[in-house]
Amino acid sequence: MDLRATRVVISSRDALEKKVNHVSFTEPHRISVFHVGLVEAAAAGSEGWAGRARSMPRLRRDSPAYLTPPPSPNHEMLSSFCFCRSATRRFSYPSAARMAAVSTASEAKEPQQPPPVLFGHYSGLMAQLGLCSNLTAQFDLSHHISNYQPDCSFIGFLGTHSTMTYFSSKTLYAVWALLRPYGTAWPMLKSYITVAKRLDKFKTTIFTQMSMLAVKHGAINLGQGFPNFDGPDFVKEAAIQAIRDGKNQYARGCGVPDLNSAIVDRFHKDTGLHIDPEKEVTVTSGCTEAIAAAMLGLINPGDEVILFAPFYDSYEATLSMADAKIKAITLRPPDFAVSVDELKSAVSKNTRAILINTPHNPTGKMFTRAELEQIASLCIENDVLVFADEVYDKLAFEAEHISIASLPGMYERTVTMNSLGKTFSLTGWKIGWAIAPPHLTWGLRQAHSFLTFSTSTPMQWAASVALRAPDTYYEELKRDYLAKKAILVEGLKAAGFIVYPSSGTYFVMVDHTPFGCENDIDFCEYLIKEVGVVAIPTSVFYLNPEEGKNLVRFTFCKDEETLRAAVERMKERLHKS
Repeated sequence: MDLRATRVVISSRDALEKKVNHVSFTEPHRISVFHVGLVEAAAAGSEGWAGRARSMPRLRRDSPAYLTPPPSPNHEMLSSFCFCRSATRRFSYPSAARMAAVSTASEAKEPQQPPPVLFGHYSGLMAQLGLCSNLTAQFDLSHHISNYQPDCSFIGFLGTHSTMTYFSSKTLYAVWALLRPYGTAWPMLKSYITVAKRLDKFKTTIFTQMSMLAVKHGAINLGQGFPNFDGPDFVKEAAIQAIRDGKNQYARGCGVPDLNSAIVDRFHKDTGLHIDPEKEVTVTSGCTEAIAAAMLGLINPGDEVILFAPFYDSYEATLSMADAKIKAITLRPPDFAVSVDELKSAVSKNTRAILINTPHNPTGKMFTRAELEQIASLCIENDVLVFADEVYDKLAFEAEHISIASLPGMYERTVTMNSLGKTFSLTGWKIGWAIAPPHLTWGLRQAHSFLTFSTSTPMQWAASVALRAPDTYYEELKRDYLAKKAILVEGLKAAGFIVYPSSGTYFVMVDHTPFGCENDIDFCEYLIKEVGVVAIPTSVFYLNPEEGKNLVRFTFCKDEETLRAAVERMKERLHKS
């Protein structure tokens, strides 16, 4: 039988042998069999696999293409999916798959023996998981009966190598979730399927989750901070010309010389500082990589790094990869001012760096000169570095942007990071850079060399053109964003939100509590499903999520028509409790 999927329900050992042995498996087919109890799979012909779940918590029931995995399986769930090494070792097949089936009795009892195993050619999927490779095609039932427990349901997914790999990799997540309650009773290959402890706590990003909900419900996305309009033509044309001119091979690691020089010129114009384009500028794949390179290249395990919460989510994840200890100083509404006393008490002999982001995402706060001077004084006194994320420096509206590196005594202890994407609406190009004195640049470049080594060559050439844009470009940019901001802020106030001041970036923070939701995540889900607008819950930007449960973030980096449509939906459909 040439089946795409078969469900085999077994009530006895004889029935098992009879039910399964009548299916013939020939190349290029592959089989993987799981006991999943509550899952049924059905063939979907040329359109691919279809799946549905009965009584499956945390899994969608309406997916037309496949059983949808939980948002982001964590370490516990991953390790709950069992591959029985002891069962595999009982057999003498030199190329047998690790485990093509797992099973348990319908009653949740700990099995006395390893669960039964059905062997098959399993290389495609298992190679994805790093468990085995180069397996030969074989299917044999001669030894798996002995440990069989009756009243088990088996699901067999049979298809071509590519089909099996696609579907079963999705299905694994469903299996992990379903078998989670029973996982501790079985031998597991935790060393094979796991997430490193330093990243175990991090889920699918909130931006991905909210964007997926937006698509599903047809909501207007005022959540994720990327423009829905394109960047300037003169920059795009420069990229096209660079490609045509053959500038398409690896760039040198620290950046195309012309871009490094353009970065130096812009930095001098903004700060008055003279720096060396060869020794003090490093071009990276977006500011996110600059942040990662700075932290991985300059932070040692156990070093303390102080953040200002709420903070961009990559900060915490990257510091976790560096095995740093994170402290947070909370910026509280309405003005999100820095508590100098809290900051002083947080600095210790183990403090290696303070990370600041001004203009600040997600609050829109601009750090004042007085605040920056107090931070600088603490850093000099305690020999602490500063990582300064300044990607929104050209989106400063009601206050002056001040680079902390320009303050006396601070350049030699500061890594200043920036990017092209926010200012020129080209976020997909991922062109960023880090500016630092040579003794800090050395460590940063060491990390950069083994993260990306170099960044897109033609886009770097185009970026050099962009950074030499006349002042009129930046003036027009501010005018456009101020108009967009006015539409959103006035609309949010009219809809009933408590709106907090935003002096920079293209974000606005609001208090959602007038509408009666318990927390920010519940409110954002309600906003998407019932109102048709996306915002970002901010609790994910705090070490203590409780501090952000009343706040959500909107962005106005959208065209005016989109902003007006979103505002009208909120005014019409939102009702105060």
